[in-house]
Amino acid sequence: MAERSAPYLVCYDIREDRRLRRVHGLLQSWGLRMQYSVFECWLTQRGRYQLTELLRRTIDERVDDVRIYSLEPRATIHYQGCAPVPPGLVIEGLDMQPIQPDRGLVLAYGSNGDRNH
Repeated sequence: MAERSAPYLVCYDIREDRRLRRVHGLLQSWGLRMQYSVFECWLTQRGRYQLTELLRRTIDERVDDVRIYSLEPRATIHYQGCAPVPPGLVIEGLDMQPIQPDRGLVLAYGSNGDRNH
């Protein structure tokens, strides 16, 4: 049985031009550009892990910001890089989790042209 894909909105703010071009190019192979730094991506769970690992390897987590918003109801917001809200601030009803690298994941590089990664 094929793994189900789900819609995600991937947004980024990258401080350095070289990393910015790399992130932009990477996301162009995974989704549809909605605005310059906003992409809609249809991802399986495995695809989301693959994409987040590729992004983690590309960005500088001290200054760059990448957010992955599930477009499904009651979803968790995943982010990489700078925390989206100050430490200790709680927003009622908003579940935000930093993305932790999965060291056991085998990555599949590239795209076969479909929107389901």
